[in-house]
Amino acid sequence: MLDGVLEIPGALHAVLVSADGLLMTSSKELDKDNAERAAAGMSGVQSLSRSLAFFCDQPGLKWQQTVVEFDGGWIFLISAGSGAYLAVSATTDVDMESITYRMQLIVSQLGKELATSPREGTGARP
Repeated sequence: MLDGVLEIPGALHAVLVSADGLLMTSSKELDKDNAERAAAGMSGVQSLSRSLAFFCDQPGLKWQQTVVEFDGGWIFLISAGSGAYLAVSATTDVDMESITYRMQLIVSQLGKELATSPREGTGARP
């Protein structure tokens, strides 16, 4: 499913990350070591981003996304539901509107996939 965001020209890699920095999945072209390294870093990026909401001088702001620019590309990071984040790297010439829109579509699809019903025998009710 993550490879769908890579259909946007200029998109390079994608990772789905848990809030504690564990790799949930990655796009096919990214090797496991680099995917895990990206996952750990993205966890830190979202944590730092959330902690800076006060800087906007408006209480109660909710973090939406973080965009990091390098001289050779971009990283986009958004929430992918409760305790999960989607990060995508891209070249400098990527259409930013297209990639963030595609990321939102992927997140809505992932929400259906990540939703789980309570395990049997736990006493939890559906």
